[in-house]
Amino acid sequence: MPGTVAEDFEIQLERGHSGGFPPAGDFGGGDGDGRPNAIPRRAYMTGITMALAAIMMFFMALTSSYIVRRGTGTDWHAIALPRVLWANTLVLLASSVTLELARRQLANGAMAAFRNLWSLTTALGLLFVGGQLIAWKQLRAAGVFLSSNPSSSFFYLFTAAHGLHLLGGIVALLYVAYRSWQRARTTQAVAAEVTAVYWHFLDGLWVFLFLLFSLGR
Repeated sequence: MPGTVAEDFEIQLERGHSGGFPPAGDFGGGDGDGRPNAIPRRAYMTGITMALAAIMMFFMALTSSYIVRRGTGTDWHAIALPRVLWANTLVLLASSVTLELARRQLANGAMAAFRNLWSLTTALGLLFVGGQLIAWKQLRAAGVFLSSNPSSSFFYLFTAAHGLHLLGGIVALLYVAYRSWQRARTTQAVAAEVTAVYWHFLDGLWVFLFLLFSLGR
């Protein structure tokens, strides 16, 4: 009969709005703290894992080039590492500790303590970046520039690439701290966890690079 199809379609729509069908875009997964249209935690973890894999491949390619170039030619002259790099390493390690303490406070609902520790982590990250700039300034004062020799070129390249990625981590820390999470498609705890994975990765990466500079000269 005419109009039957339209009537059936209207009935299906009513069922959809009344709970017969899940709303479009509702991924569920139990990771969104019961909020509508929540994106599962595993989606974020998959994304950060893929991003870190790409970063790892980039730095491993640079490391391979570093090792090969160091073993060829006679123009490789190891540079004296600025002493501030030791302090920088301790600062970055401390930032990982404060970040985990902040996440623990967030899990316990102690928001004031969380914000204080999270802000301290951000400040330590900025202090690390400032320390790297001081290291560059000390090298320039000693007459060591990007084009001085292959060793100095790799040092500047490695530290610049790591510093840029760390600045991305600082942006993520600020995002977690100051975003409004009431209507977000995930929770602040999930965002903090993803940021922590990225931050700890950069921390470990810097320790690797520092050992490479110190022992592989």
